[in-house]
Amino acid sequence: MSKPWTLDDMPSQQGRTILVTGTGGLGFEDALAFARAGGEVILAGRNPAKGADAVRQISEIVQCAAVTFEQVDLGNLDSIEALAERLKGRRDHLDVLINNAGVMTPPVRKTTDDGFELQFGTNYLGHFVLTARLLPLLLRAQEPRVVTLSSIAARRSNVAIDFDDLQAARSYKPMPVYSQSKLACLMFALELQRRSEKAGWGITSIAAHPGISRTDLLHNAPGRHSAQGLLRSLLWFLFQPASQGALPTLFAATSPDARGGRYYGPNRLSETRGHPTEAQIPPQAMELRVAKRLWDISEQMAGIAYEDQAATVADQVSGAQLLRQEG
Repeated sequence: MSKPWTLDDMPSQQGRTILVTGTGGLGFEDALAFARAGGEVILAGRNPAKGADAVRQISEIVQCAAVTFEQVDLGNLDSIEALAERLKGRRDHLDVLINNAGVMTPPVRKTTDDGFELQFGTNYLGHFVLTARLLPLLLRAQEPRVVTLSSIAARRSNVAIDFDDLQAARSYKPMPVYSQSKLACLMFALELQRRSEKAGWGITSIAAHPGISRTDLLHNAPGRHSAQGLLRSLLWFLFQPASQGALPTLFAATSPDARGGRYYGPNRLSETRGHPTEAQIPPQAMELRVAKRLWDISEQMAGIAYEDQAATVADQVSGAQLLRQEG
């Protein structure tokens, strides 16, 4: 990029509907930027009180902001399906999906409501399922985009998808498990682009990461008094503001220069801070056989098939065309 990309370069989002998971930190900054650009924003999160507070703050900053909250627990497959069904009952399309919400390094192994390891189940599998459930709405949009958040933690040389212990049931180490979940997110974004191109879905799938940003991830999971939480509190100046960390996501979601199947992050200090640029994709994220295996296993775990979700749209289009012909 010839010059640093900022919010001043963000195109108008008038007439576009955007769903962002996560009501604080990066999710809040994403939603605020989309609202300022005139988009209709749906903030999705688990906590209604935090969601209402985020909507209130955005509405106070942006007059006439079109922003609403929808409750969803990404660690509960029924909750994800319920959200998708609500949206499909109220809307005919979705232009942008930002798979942002996440949990980071709980000190002991926890599981989602469906029994999946918490970080894998929330950061990766929950968004994998949410994207599938919302596929019918995305396919009805013009030039839809899906942006999935990864992390610089995914580029650690020893990180890989451990199919022998995918749920960390035998050995749980917080940071490696977090890194695996974020590697899975990156591989999902790249694989979704490949499958979209092959199937002709028209969805642009992009990955992004925020560098090292001041969010509450390290406070929420390890805790404020953990080593990671104290690092976040006492050395806050080492973390760039969440508004800056949100820029790669916003670039990926809105810029005409963003490309499907690419990965964007900050441009300075080994991608820890700065303005959006193309990020380095770790070699393990490019292993096509691993990506396919992860995709197939994820569909089996969740009991959902992307092709079936896409087929519902094709059937509806065919039905509507038949009705017009008969009329």
